[in-house]
Amino acid sequence: MIHHIADRKPANLPEGHPPVLLVVVDTEEEFDWSKPFDRNSVATTSIAAQPLAHTRVFDAFGAVPTYVVDWPVASTPASVDVLRGLQDAGKCEIGTHLHPWVTPPHTEAVNTFNSYAGNLPQELEFAKLERITQEITRNFGRAPRMFKAGRYGLGAGTAAAIEKLGYEIDASVVPYTSFRGDGGPDFSSATPDPFWFDVNGRRMLELPVTTGFAGALKGLGPGVYPQLTSPLARKLRMPAIASRSGMLERIRLTPEGCSADDMIRLLDAMADSGCRVFTLTYHSPSLAIGHTPYVRDQAGLDAFLASIERVCRHFKERLGGTFMSASALQARLLT
Repeated sequence: MIHHIADRKPANLPEGHPPVLLVVVDTEEEFDWSKPFDRNSVATTSIAAQPLAHTRVFDAFGAVPTYVVDWPVASTPASVDVLRGLQDAGKCEIGTHLHPWVTPPHTEAVNTFNSYAGNLPQELEFAKLERITQEITRNFGRAPRMFKAGRYGLGAGTAAAIEKLGYEIDASVVPYTSFRGDGGPDFSSATPDPFWFDVNGRRMLELPVTTGFAGALKGLGPGVYPQLTSPLARKLRMPAIASRSGMLERIRLTPEGCSADDMIRLLDAMADSGCRVFTLTYHSPSLAIGHTPYVRDQAGLDAFLASIERVCRHFKERLGGTFMSASALQARLLT
């Protein structure tokens, strides 16, 4: 897997460069997150709501998100029209997101294990990646450069597959997090800093999902947190106790399940520790009411957008940060 590559090299911003925040949106079909995976759940009506984040937040900060789109989005004309309009106006970039259960060829059984594309036979994973890459290139007029695995499901053959298809950036690694409980990858030893890695002699960039620790014991987080999340510790509610006491909490930079206060606390803690590249993420259906647990009504949608705006404002005004697209960041890291 990408996070196990031994020859990784730090990808550092030039000396004196301000911190950078980029936005990556998992741009996908609507489905009930509490139910089994279903090949028939392919509606993409929420894509029409995506420009709202630009008018309410991104345009004011000059943020240029990357919409990593999956097969239902990339193959639905109405969804393509919305996102291509943003792309052609210079307001976003388009990458790839692989949900294997809704991406042809449909030869595997639909189940939790196979929802992680890296668990599929490598030939099938590549075939799905090739189909969606071709679909995005045809419908958006540009070949995608960034890949983010659905459900963060990297596998042993993923890096070689995306390199062969021309990708230059991966954004699938979730530091300090394991998905082994239902057959997914284990990123427990991964860190949040960007790094270069070589695949078949070509240099590629990893931009991990910003995940880190806050609290009095934040410096001990990588070693202590796994102990807090053991089956016994979870039964005793140790993660909640550690968080409420201000001792230690693991936070992901997302408005889904995290408040603005949570995210600001994470930004400050990671900036204090020397982190200079941050990635904020969310799922596209959260911008339309009723599709995810995070936005159930208009008040929830307003709060969701206000949370993103507050975090962006803090990043700019308090941390002196700037906003960049993924391709611009890649170019800056190369200097």
